[in-house]
Amino acid sequence: MGMLDIQRAQIAGILDNIDDAESRLRLVPSRTTPLSLVKHAIFVEKVWFHSRVAGVSRTSLGLPDAVDDSFILEPADTIDTVRQAFLDACEHSRQVAAAHDLDEQFPWHQGPVTLRFIYGHMIAEFARHAGHGDILVEQILARR
Repeated sequence: MGMLDIQRAQIAGILDNIDDAESRLRLVPSRTTPLSLVKHAIFVEKVWFHSRVAGVSRTSLGLPDAVDDSFILEPADTIDTVRQAFLDACEHSRQVAAAHDLDEQFPWHQGPVTLRFIYGHMIAEFARHAGHGDILVEQILARR
């Protein structure tokens, strides 16, 4: 699971070298900002590991129904609070996953998936979002 942790570190690193105001800059038409990418990553951790693998309902976890809503920032969201929430979610995900076998199956709307599949999905999703974050931060730094 080392590769997933590498991608998790890349997600957390999106928020390095920018300030809170810059982390909220919208440079694309969607809700995607550096800060909202990390907030979305919290949602992803919780959907896959806290809900799907651990069996806790999304409602109990306070997760929105729509994926797009996971990018919505609240006034209280800061680099520090969102990064810490992401790191905490990742740690809980590690604990949840450690209690399961890689070939154990979990429900998904497209049919059962293994923990091995979930790791692969998470690596791909976080690598893609880390790349999005890199591009946004590059644009922000170029504006200074």
